[in-house]
Amino acid sequence: MTKASKEKTPAPFDELLIREFLLDNPDFFNRYPELLLAMQIPHAERGAISLIERKQEMFRNRVQQLEEEITSLLGMASRNEMIYMFNTALSLKLLKCEDLGELRQVLSEGLKTQFHFSHVRLITVHDIDSELSQIWSKRLNQGYYFGRLTMSESKRLFGSEVGSVALSRLSEECGQVIFAIASQDAMHFHPEMDNLLLDQLKQLLDHLLPKL
Repeated sequence: MTKASKEKTPAPFDELLIREFLLDNPDFFNRYPELLLAMQIPHAERGAISLIERKQEMFRNRVQQLEEEITSLLGMASRNEMIYMFNTALSLKLLKCEDLGELRQVLSEGLKTQFHFSHVRLITVHDIDSELSQIWSKRLNQGYYFGRLTMSESKRLFGSEVGSVALSRLSEECGQVIFAIASQDAMHFHPEMDNLLLDQLKQLLDHLLPKL
């Protein structure tokens, strides 16, 4: 076979029409079953395979993909159930707190014990504190912030450098208060994560703090 004969020649028909025809006539290969074995499809590892083998491979890949998606969903469901159970127990403890000091202690101990966070704080922002005011206006302009801080921001909020943080503004009824959680793991909190845990706790704190 010459080099010229190996080169792909333009098809004497519209390939899109063939595609549409096959989609509109799914019984085509039932009428011409010999084509299923005769047709060879290039394969990266096996050179060439039949249409049936290619279809079986696509089904296996799809099944594997679905199994991975199901495993991921089960893991997410298990994590959400764990968060729900933890939040329920912690909420009952917080509702029994009689003053702000006790609430801070219960909140901090609960989150640190369950999730191994390094710091949990409720920080009041005073207008005369320029560093906290900057964090309040820039990092929390959307209400939440997940990710890393500069070293100066980290030391101002937590007294030391931390890996990553979750910050939330409490409601105006609480004053200017930041609900701040830190982890030594730089990858623990990131901008793409959901705020399920933080939002549920924020709503409870919004309800409790004005009463203490």
